[in-house]
Amino acid sequence: MLTVAHGGQYFVEINEGRYMTKRRSLTAGMIDRFLTIVERLGNTLPHPATLFALMSLLVIILSWVFSQFSLSVVHPGTGETVTPVNLLSIEGLHLIITKMVTNFTGFAPLGTVFVAMLGIGIAESSGLVGSALRHLVMSAPRKMLTFVIVFAGIMSNTASEVGYVLLLPLGAIIFLAVGRHPLAGLAAAFAGVSGGYSANLLLGTIDPLLAGLTQEAAHIIQADYEVSAAANYFFMVGSTFFIAFAGTWVTDHIVTPRLGKYTGPAEAEELRGLTPDEKRGLRFALIAAIFFTVIVAAGLIPNNGFLRDAETGGMLQSPFLKGIVSFIFMGAITVGVAYGIGARTIKNDSDVIKGMGKAIETLGVYTVLVFFAAQFVAYFNWTNLGLIFAIEGAYVLEASGLGPIPLMIAFIFITAVINLVMGSASAKWAIMAPVFVPMFMLLGYSPELVQAVYRIGDSITNIISPMMSYFALIVAFMAKYEPKAGIGTVIATMLPYTFVFGFIWTLLIIAWILLGLPVGPGSELFL
Repeated sequence: MLTVAHGGQYFVEINEGRYMTKRRSLTAGMIDRFLTIVERLGNTLPHPATLFALMSLLVIILSWVFSQFSLSVVHPGTGETVTPVNLLSIEGLHLIITKMVTNFTGFAPLGTVFVAMLGIGIAESSGLVGSALRHLVMSAPRKMLTFVIVFAGIMSNTASEVGYVLLLPLGAIIFLAVGRHPLAGLAAAFAGVSGGYSANLLLGTIDPLLAGLTQEAAHIIQADYEVSAAANYFFMVGSTFFIAFAGTWVTDHIVTPRLGKYTGPAEAEELRGLTPDEKRGLRFALIAAIFFTVIVAAGLIPNNGFLRDAETGGMLQSPFLKGIVSFIFMGAITVGVAYGIGARTIKNDSDVIKGMGKAIETLGVYTVLVFFAAQFVAYFNWTNLGLIFAIEGAYVLEASGLGPIPLMIAFIFITAVINLVMGSASAKWAIMAPVFVPMFMLLGYSPELVQAVYRIGDSITNIISPMMSYFALIVAFMAKYEPKAGIGTVIATMLPYTFVFGFIWTLLIIAWILLGLPVGPGSELFL
């Protein structure tokens, strides 16, 4: 009897295990089918350049349609009446014609990408990138690669948006080098850089900008209220680790299994040992990097350092942070040339120029995409349609009558939705802060908390928004490894990060409120 009983118990355990495995398989299968549908639907869209051109035309038509109605809103910050601007008019036609060139040349990401890539091109063509990656891959624990890439992406936000042009291709190259799917590495880096935009261990250029807008909005209720640039620092630090671990989990358990084994055209960097020339090149590069770092440190560490803000002596508005892309350019050239001299891969100035030219050649498709994307963004801003939709959406949420925490959750949601059509974090906050900051202050919640909640919604949909400034660059990076990749590929790959980040961050802010933790130095939750 005991044997039978034991056998029966063992049988039940085996079947329970099979049942649980089957349930997990069904769940994974449903997720994979959903993302496959999203990818297929997205990839039925035209080429991104064509799509932006068509959307530009659609905005022009919609501007005429909405201008035919008595549609207007009052800007909550300035008190001015905002109405749709008709681009399907003589004045609109003149605007489109005369601003076409400046729309393109003035598109913010264009210069950032080109300048950074000029420097990175030297580092790549000299062989520095390949040698450094081989050394990194062969010496670093492979189990930590995903976490390191996501974490590095989060931290790169301190240096403005350089992570898009530096870390994203690096993540793909590293993953391919260790035999993993390169799109998984690119997705991990993108999740950290863009999805984790409001998490960090350091303050960045966006912090004082948002704090200034929050302070002005708080003055509607309390004229002497001050908001520090470090208003959300504690919450940012806590968020960093949650988002880094969440991004690692999504990459390893959802994105990588779905992508499967890579069979695309790109070839992995051979993981061979370094030659004597390459080792000498790395030593030269290290010496050059130390020399460059010492010069930068000499301008930043002293209170009167030449790279600090000349008026305040501060770091946040310093030439260093404002010109971080220039430092990336100069630093990459410094270490790239030093490596090339040491490794004997650079013999004269022509080799340096060729390296720069090769880097720019890879941006040909991206340049075309940017031209049409820049026109669309400009048209959308000129029509005031984005501004009108954002203001109306904010007022609807304000009038919903929800309690504080449900209203904050709804606030995260509407910010995330608005972020799909209005990419600039500061532009959205300039519109929304005068509505939501006073409203939550009247409910007893601090402006610093409201700003933290806003930053969650502003971050989580960056990675699936075609309106995000660098979205065209992401499509171009993916197409390098999967020639058929399009907008649908990007959205389907990144959508799990949006859901998981949104869920984790919402739980975190609710727990933060319930525990009564300050969101920053001197920034309490309640007034």
